[in-house]
Amino acid sequence: MPKLVLVEPQIPPNTGNIARTCAATETQLHLIGPLGFEISDRHLKRAGLDYWPFVDLHYHNQLEDFQALHHTQGGRLIGFSVTGKFSYLQLAYQPDDWLLFGSETTGLPTTVLSLCDATVYIPMSQPQVRSLNLSVSAAVGLFEARRQLGYFR
Repeated sequence: MPKLVLVEPQIPPNTGNIARTCAATETQLHLIGPLGFEISDRHLKRAGLDYWPFVDLHYHNQLEDFQALHHTQGGRLIGFSVTGKFSYLQLAYQPDDWLLFGSETTGLPTTVLSLCDATVYIPMSQPQVRSLNLSVSAAVGLFEARRQLGYFR
């Protein structure tokens, strides 16, 4: 099953909402630091409600720690970015994909984008809107991957 990765997230409620989505879908959530908040932040906990016991949460202090894990587990790194090469709908997802999302203010750093096997964007009709909220983007990407892979009952 695809895994969701947040690289240096900054806003606790977004991460909490994403954790709730991961709990509902039994999706691993990987956080790569530094974070813009403490894991125990009350806003983070509130957004995730009482679902935290159901979140398969993995924290990596830095990118290199995550890379070491990825190296042992394998799978493609799929970077979601406004500068992605093609629409997220055009990608044929695989069960061992890692879906990477950057911070709310800067997106995925170029160092992370360069590690990705593919970069995708979420198309938007209104050109003045630069991006969607991080928790919305993560849900959109995760649910498309799950849809393609037949994970819905």
